[in-house]
Amino acid sequence: MRADSPPSKQARPDQRPDHCHVVIITLDNHLSGAVDRARVRFQKSGLPVSIGFHAAADWDKPGTLEATRADIARADIVIVTMLFLDEQIRMIKDALTARREECDAMVCLMSQSDVVKMTRMGDYRMDAPPKGPLGWLKKLRGTSKTGAPNSGAAQLAVLRRLPKLLKFVPGTAQDVRAYFLTLQYWLAGSDDNAFQMIQALVDRYAAGPRKGLRGKAKVEAPQEYPEVGVYHPDLPARMSEHLADLPRQQGAVGTVGLLMLRSYVLGKDANHYDGVIRALEARGLNVIPGFAGGLDQRPTIETLMMRDGVATVDAVINLTGFSLVGGPAFSDAKAAEEILTKLDRPYISAHPVEFQTLQQWGANRQGLLPLESTIMIAI
Repeated sequence: MRADSPPSKQARPDQRPDHCHVVIITLDNHLSGAVDRARVRFQKSGLPVSIGFHAAADWDKPGTLEATRADIARADIVIVTMLFLDEQIRMIKDALTARREECDAMVCLMSQSDVVKMTRMGDYRMDAPPKGPLGWLKKLRGTSKTGAPNSGAAQLAVLRRLPKLLKFVPGTAQDVRAYFLTLQYWLAGSDDNAFQMIQALVDRYAAGPRKGLRGKAKVEAPQEYPEVGVYHPDLPARMSEHLADLPRQQGAVGTVGLLMLRSYVLGKDANHYDGVIRALEARGLNVIPGFAGGLDQRPTIETLMMRDGVATVDAVINLTGFSLVGGPAFSDAKAAEEILTKLDRPYISAHPVEFQTLQQWGANRQGLLPLESTIMIAI
């Protein structure tokens, strides 16, 4: 009598011929937690999708740059964001160039123009001259005019509107729409949006033996969150659009406004914000921790920290690590000066130790790293 065959073991996702490997390369680690949780969701779903995450800020650590380049070389879908420093771009540009035509899709967002032009999604290539509706991409470019009122808010409004319009335009416009949607997922990088961003790209661009992954799961539209709002660890949902929802202390000795990045709040990487909030509250101060959807903090100040053109806070602390208006890619010092003059209150730009631990900072005679000095001070 023939013995029964041993039960076959289910192949790991990265061992299956239809396995799709998605690689994300970005500036820092603030969305690494959301990506880790997306990775777990794919594992539980049984879909053969794996995710590699690499932060450019880590490339000075032994082996990290080599690991990034190796992951690019085997990636099926590549997502690149927030690469705007020449030194970092030089480290991987040749690897991206070598993989661009071989991978299923390469999506480059919010980076130096030479990087963004490497985008290739279906029939759409960012380095090709834009035609027809593809020319609408230009609407997302920031204005070079100093002091322009809330150009960031205008760009975000265009970003939300264009995918709805492009939905009805056939052909390559659908790849442009996928580009805008990817940008929406990333800018509102919650756990759900990180997972759906990857699912959406796999569903549309998986090719070759991976093409069978298309249509395997329902793709949800980007989840929307307040463009301007408040954050507090004691709020039921940790964020709100309403100033009145913040906890208040009776007999407070003053009120301090905090400027924060929404991406850290959505990515559940807000322990540093919590520490500052608790420390100020322990000193008898009311705190207004506010955020904006982009890197222009004027809406946060005008909406949450002023009333009828007059400040309602006694001081403002900027915890974003970026300039008040514009962020790393475009800084508008004149516009920042105008809003601070209007605010007329003490303003502190607190430089977070973004890319090193406090222990490393304390042991380093240089203090801030060159990358931190570039982003937080020079720009």
